[in-house]
Amino acid sequence: MADRYAQLINTPVGRLVGKRTPLPTPVSLERYRAGAPVVEGSVLVGGAPGGRLDAAIARVLSDARAEVSLATPYKALVFDATGIVDSAGLGELHGFFHPVVRELARCGRVVVLGTSPELAGSPAESIAQRALEGFTRALGKEVRRGATAQLVYVEPGAEDQLASTLRFLLSPRSAYVSGQVVRIGKADAPPALDWDKPLAGKVALVTGASRGIGAAIASTLARDGAHVVGLDVPALEDDLNAVTDALGGSSIVADVTAAEAPAQIAEQLRAAHGRVDVVVHNAGITRDKTLGRMDAERWNAVIGVNLTAIERLTDALLDDALLGAGGRVVGVSSISGIAGNGGQTNYATSKAGVIGVVGAYAPLLAQRGATINAVAPGFIETQMTAKVPLAIREAGRRMSSLQQGGLPVDVAETIAWFASPASGGLNGNVVRVCGQSLLGA
Repeated sequence: MADRYAQLINTPVGRLVGKRTPLPTPVSLERYRAGAPVVEGSVLVGGAPGGRLDAAIARVLSDARAEVSLATPYKALVFDATGIVDSAGLGELHGFFHPVVRELARCGRVVVLGTSPELAGSPAESIAQRALEGFTRALGKEVRRGATAQLVYVEPGAEDQLASTLRFLLSPRSAYVSGQVVRIGKADAPPALDWDKPLAGKVALVTGASRGIGAAIASTLARDGAHVVGLDVPALEDDLNAVTDALGGSSIVADVTAAEAPAQIAEQLRAAHGRVDVVVHNAGITRDKTLGRMDAERWNAVIGVNLTAIERLTDALLDDALLGAGGRVVGVSSISGIAGNGGQTNYATSKAGVIGVVGAYAPLLAQRGATINAVAPGFIETQMTAKVPLAIREAGRRMSSLQQGGLPVDVAETIAWFASPASGGLNGNVVRVCGQSLLGA
C-alpha cells in the first residue's frame, strides 16, 4: 500500500509545509539501482590514533571505487574507533564528527567501526568500546533526511571480512537499516566475487515465497545470481509458480508443519540440485488475540509455522548434509520478537524464538564453515499491514528515525547481504530492518 502522506510531503508544496510545521517529513529513500556505484558521492574517513582498520577500510573503498575526499556534502562518514582504549579517548568521536556531521548529504551514511567489547585488551577499553553503541544509536536519531548510522564490531584478525558489510552499509541497499550493531568474526578468506552477481551458481531455498516479503526475497536473490527454489503451501501453489517461473527458478509445494515435510523437502533438494547453499526461513503467519482470548489452536498454529518448522527443517538439511561449508541460513524474526506487541503473545514468542535459533545454531554451523543470522523487520508496507487500522498504521510508519515504513525489498536486501559468500564473518547476528523504530529502541 502506498504511503500517501510521504508522497505528499515530498512534493514542492509539501516540503514547504513541512518546513513551517512540526509535521514529520520523511525523505524518499534511495534504493539499489542496477549499474549505480556503491556510494554516489564523497566519503570522509577518519579514526582514532592506533586504530587497526585503516588499511582494510581503504582497501574496501578502493575496490568499490568510492570517492574518498573532502568534497562536501559527504555521502558517507566512516570512522575507525578501534584505537579508543579508554573513556577519555571517546573525545575522538566528537573531534571527528562535530565539524562534519551537518555536512552529511541526503540519504547519507555513518559507519563507526570498533572492537567487540568482550575481546578488548583491558576493562577500560571494553567500557569505551561498549559506549560506541550509545553514540551510533543516538546519532542515527539526529542525522535525519534519510541518513543512517551503524556500528560494526570487528574481531581482531577478522579485518579481511569487512568488505561485504561495509559495502552493504554504505550503499542504498541498506536504505531502511539504521541504528544497528553488527559483529564480524574470523572466517575463511572471502572468495573472489563478481559483486553484481555474488550468488552465481548458488541454490537458495526461500520458504513463504509466493507473495509479499517472500517474493521480494526470491527476486533479490535471483537478481544476485542464485537459482531460487521457492516453497509455499498447496493453497498458494499458483502464486508460487508465478514467482519462481518469472525468475527462472523452481518450486516446492509443502506444508512446513507436516511431520513428513522436512524429509520430503530435503529429498527434493537432493534430487534436483544435490545441495542447498542458502536457506531463508521466511514462512510465517499471525493469529492475533490477547492472551486471555486466544485459544490453543491459534497459539499452536503460530508457534508451529514460525518457529518449530524452522528448527525441524534446519535439522533435516544438516542431518542430510545438504547444507555444508559456505552455507548460509537466514531467519526472519520481527521487532515484535524483541519488544513484544499487545495481542501478539504467540507471534512475539515465535519471533523471539527465531532469535534463539540463531544463538543456538551459530556455534554448530561455525564448525561446518557455515553461518546463521536473522533479520527483524519493523513496519513494512505489505498487504498485511495495509489491513491495519489507519491510526495504528500511521504510528507504525512515523515512529522511527526514518519516519516511514519500509518496503519488502529492504528486508530482501539485508538477507542478500547475509547470504553472500563474502559474509562468512557474519554469524549469530540479528539486524533490525525497521528504520530505527522507536519500538524496542
